[in-house]
Amino acid sequence: MAQLLDRADASIEGRVDAPRSARPVVLATLSVRVDPSAERMALESALETRAALVIANLLPLRPYPMSTILAPDCVTLPHEEDLEAVRATAERAAKLGIRTQLLRISTPRPIEAVLEVVQEQGAGLLVFGPDLRRTSRVLFWLTARRIRRRAPCLVWIAPEG
Repeated sequence: MAQLLDRADASIEGRVDAPRSARPVVLATLSVRVDPSAERMALESALETRAALVIANLLPLRPYPMSTILAPDCVTLPHEEDLEAVRATAERAAKLGIRTQLLRISTPRPIEAVLEVVQEQGAGLLVFGPDLRRTSRVLFWLTARRIRRRAPCLVWIAPEG
């Protein structure tokens, strides 16, 4: 009996398992730059687990019917979005070797949109971290509370964690 166990152990020692694929990390913001602590958490988590990073920039879609019909790409004006800062976060992730995807999502329901992204991507971690100096604190706290309740994965909220 001991010989059987020894043989089994010997065959396992020489075998190298392929790394299992990690579930992606989703970093979400509300059309403003990402909080530095949220960016650090998302990048470190993606690096440590060798997971992909999905950055979801959620843009509020205001109820202007004619604007949506005539020019859906122009509904969010440049001064209403901090796109360059969000792109800089994506570039830093890519420079670290993280597979990165940047999504700009115009929606009247940002909570449902981010939860849908999490579900579609099969995410293992959702980092919600808009820069609080550039967004409404009331909107942030309401969104964070709802995300915590409904997310099907681990959730990390910046700045408190």
